Amino acid sequence: MKKIIISIATLTIIMFAGCNEYLIEKPLLDTSDVLLLSNYDGLNKSTAGVYTYMSHDSWYGADYILDAEMRSGNGKRNLDYESGRAIAAYNWNYSPTSTSGFWGVGYKVIFSANKIMENLEGKDVGEVTEQDLNNLKAECLFLRALAHFDLVKLYAQSYNSLAQLGVPYVKTTDPEYKPARNTVKEVFAFIIEDLLEAEKIIAPTYQRKGVSDPKATVTLPAIQALLSRAYLYSGNWQKCADYATKVINNKSFTMWTADELVKLDKDGKAVENIYTVDVHTTGEVIFEMYGSAGNSNDPYWEHTQWMTSFEGYGDCAASLDLVNLYKDDDVRRKLFKSPDKAPGLFWTSKYNGKLKRTPDVNNTIILRLSEMYLNRAEALINGANIAGASAVSDLAMITSNRNAEAYTSPGPNDVYLERRKELAWEGHWLFDLSRIGRPLTRVDYSGEATNKDVPYPSDKWALPISQGEMDANPNLEPNPGY
Repeated sequence: MKKIIISIATLTIIMFAGCNEYLIEKPLLDTSDVLLLSNYDGLNKSTAGVYTYMSHDSWYGADYILDAEMRSGNGKRNLDYESGRAIAAYNWNYSPTSTSGFWGVGYKVIFSANKIMENLEGKDVGEVTEQDLNNLKAECLFLRALAHFDLVKLYAQSYNSLAQLGVPYVKTTDPEYKPARNTVKEVFAFIIEDLLEAEKIIAPTYQRKGVSDPKATVTLPAIQALLSRAYLYSGNWQKCADYATKVINNKSFTMWTADELVKLDKDGKAVENIYTVDVHTTGEVIFEMYGSAGNSNDPYWEHTQWMTSFEGYGDCAASLDLVNLYKDDDVRRKLFKSPDKAPGLFWTSKYNGKLKRTPDVNNTIILRLSEMYLNRAEALINGANIAGASAVSDLAMITSNRNAEAYTSPGPNDVYLERRKELAWEGHWLFDLSRIGRPLTRVDYSGEATNKDVPYPSDKWALPISQGEMDANPNLEPNPGY
């Protein structure tokens, strides 16, 4: 497990150049922050540059997704087809000197977003309007909220453990600031506060100009979708359903059909799927990470595709626990490939690369329409009310487009099952187990027997904070059990 040790107190901002291919630009380090942030053009380019962190191998470029799947029971290390990677995640074998590297990346994003927001005031001169500045601020608020959201899911217990420590919610770039950890409840309150402000100030039709992938930057629907998720995790069922409905009712998004999800040849073999598309201009995708080998943060051979490919390292295979959940007619079963040279073993094909088929150019979908239907279905079962909507109809929207069996009278377990099947290998199931307070039970398992199953509650559901961070900031309290 890679480690990135970057103290919040000593972070320095890294800004990026911007152009039509800003998502793949290298850091611009030739000018001072003062010069770069002195005008709208520099602020705009700097905001664009923050997105490049999303491709980092500790975040959506690889480990954040892969570690979650390997820990959740969806993944398996097939010992005959692996390179020695992903061991710590699969075995839940973490320590303060071997933990997720996302802490450093997450706080880089947060620091950069804060730095931009601190310099927006007074830049509405010439043709630059207050709305232009508000759009940049909304992007930064979203990115700050998303980074904190993913941090608290990794390094803290679930929202139900309200007294538990979360992560520091950082809103400053003061180099002397050594924050203590906020509680989980406080972190979620700040996440929602940031997103609500972003929703309020962003232009309803705002779309960042000159981008490689329009779905890879912040828009109003992306903010609303993340709000639905935040309310889901914090148990505010009505707000969760309300915000899911805002996205569902947005005509910009449509549910993938079975034929769109997976394209078959004349023999019924999957030859293409929707996840290989270079740019999602229509369909389910609300927000995604745009992957490109030219991005200075792209992990290249450590990318998700090479880790989930039989032809690559192959360390992150799919467990039979997951694959066997799908009936033969369910088109989602065809998203798992079993090579002739490895019969009975499966790998996800959600990271097959783009049309170029290279191993380093995957997009990673972060928010999509199916999740909104699942969020709303769960909220409705838990007492939310949306006129004209029901858990039956919301689940049917998914199952009818996957050639899957419909639910007639769904309960919470049915929603959880459908979440696992629909969102598999997109980094959700581990955190679903944590937020609903369920233990991990694995059958198709090839790791250390000690951590085959993980009870709930357990200290293990919150990863250790790195020792380097603890040494740099004496106000950080360690997680128990490490």
